[in-house]
Amino acid sequence: SCAPPQNYPLYIRSIPTENELKFHYTVHTSLDVVDEKISAMGKALVDQRELYLGLLYPTEDYKVYGYVTNSKVKFVMVVDSSNTALRDNEIRSMFRKLHNSYTDIMCNPFYNPGDRIHSRAFDNTVTSMMMQVC
Repeated sequence: SCAPPQNYPLYIRSIPTENELKFHYTVHTSLDVVDEKISAMGKALVDQRELYLGLLYPTEDYKVYGYVTNSKVKFVMVVDSSNTALRDNEIRSMFRKLHNSYTDIMCNPFYNPGDRIHSRAFDNTVTSMMMQVC
């Protein structure tokens, strides 16, 4: 999922879809954790072009990862805890792909920043990443 600095999700996607409400809650909670990490880092954040926050917190079922752009757009990724094949550098790489795809959306003159994301290209990026993880 991704969210602007105002902390409302612009895009949430989950597989399987039956747990979608649970993921919405997890994402909202995670955005608060991202804010806490950002404020804890303070000035160090300003000096970086992008920031991979790493594991925000683990739950019994999931691992929640965070990433924030230089314009304070937040990305959150929730991965099944049983998936031990994913390494930190792969998660970071996935966030970079999401960031690049999001940048493409922002460059579209018909997209109003802050609107929900409805983009086939972004969907395809997310789908390919989900297929890679599952």
